[in-house]
Amino acid sequence: MKEFNVSITSATRRRKLKDGTIAEYPQYYCEYREPLTQKRRRRAFDRKKDAEAFRNSLLLKVAENNYVDERKVPTVGKAVDHWLSDKESKVKASTLKGYKVVANGAIRGPLLIGTKQERADYTESGVAPKSARFIKLLDDVKLTDLTTAMIRVWHKTVVEQCGNYTANRAKSHLKSVLALAEEDFSIRAPSMPTGLARARHKQKKAILTSEDIARLIAVAKMDAEHGIYYAFPFLTGTRPSEQLGLLWSEVDFDKNVIRIRRIQERDGSLTEMTKTAAGTREIPMGATLREMLLEWRLRCPRKGKELHRVFPGPGRLQEWPKLRIGGGGPLLYQNFRKRYWQPAFKKLRLSYVTPHSARHSFISTLQAQGIEVGLVAQIAGHANPTVTLGHYTQAVRGGAAALDALERAYTSVSNATS
Repeated sequence: MKEFNVSITSATRRRKLKDGTIAEYPQYYCEYREPLTQKRRRRAFDRKKDAEAFRNSLLLKVAENNYVDERKVPTVGKAVDHWLSDKESKVKASTLKGYKVVANGAIRGPLLIGTKQERADYTESGVAPKSARFIKLLDDVKLTDLTTAMIRVWHKTVVEQCGNYTANRAKSHLKSVLALAEEDFSIRAPSMPTGLARARHKQKKAILTSEDIARLIAVAKMDAEHGIYYAFPFLTGTRPSEQLGLLWSEVDFDKNVIRIRRIQERDGSLTEMTKTAAGTREIPMGATLREMLLEWRLRCPRKGKELHRVFPGPGRLQEWPKLRIGGGGPLLYQNFRKRYWQPAFKKLRLSYVTPHSARHSFISTLQAQGIEVGLVAQIAGHANPTVTLGHYTQAVRGGAAALDALERAYTSVSNATS
């Protein structure tokens, strides 16, 4: 890059006032050649110290090779659009919709002053209630003008209007927005402020002990019609939507893995992608799960005459060896809980937990057995090991170690209590 110089010049400006008198005042200019295109630029300032501050900032940016043409710098709103566009092919539609609600309502703005329901209605319809008042947020702020102090003020505003949860969720999204902008637009992002208000401590979800899970799996192995439905998430750590969306074509008995490639939506339809990119993964299949799935494959309702869903809605059972008829279709989540999940806990007189809590039990069991956090995160489909534990640990063992740990945790307890 050529030698870069910024000169400050001044001139006297004259303005005719309403009473006819002429007022004189100085005007200061920073003149330079734009470093990237070498075109002449001129910026006007009312005060000399503002011109000097601009000159010093410009010289520093050029010296650090961090110069950008400010006329082409995107605003936070444009950066949000770029981030959402990037997410379209990486997350499912319902997840993207949630991103848009937070990004548009709590980052871009304006933020409606009102109740939670009023804000939700406004976000959905775009129609503001009568006499509505709004707070301007970050939409029109250029990325080069955004500072840590501005982010702190913005976060405080969202906390006051929407609460800690929404504010911290918006802060997490903003951090991702700025990181992508830094990568794609070569604009250095400001540091995120520290010591911001945290969400109130959330009560931990109830999970079953290893002893309780061992009892449940032992009973499930004897329950040919329903057992695989409620044992599966404890043995794989899948989300309910991943379990109900699983197809037999993704169960590989030769390699002993289950491939998670899609999810089932609330209406029973299949989405050919997972919750996040990290959700697309392979889960190792242990001996207990393999045995149960092989037995279930013989009895599983078909779609027509072909195996399709691993966890379909039930058909009408005919006398063996006739297959079921009328089954093989989707099993909705609410029916899964009512028909398969809740009766198992009632029968065993276990404390009730949700199907998603089985995933928590799976992750907690692997961690308690000493499996590295990186590997647990990979099997669980977490994008970042910090989601799993909060601290990253390099995965150095393979999936077989996780399988052995799970089998030890459940079978050893089962043998001891039988």
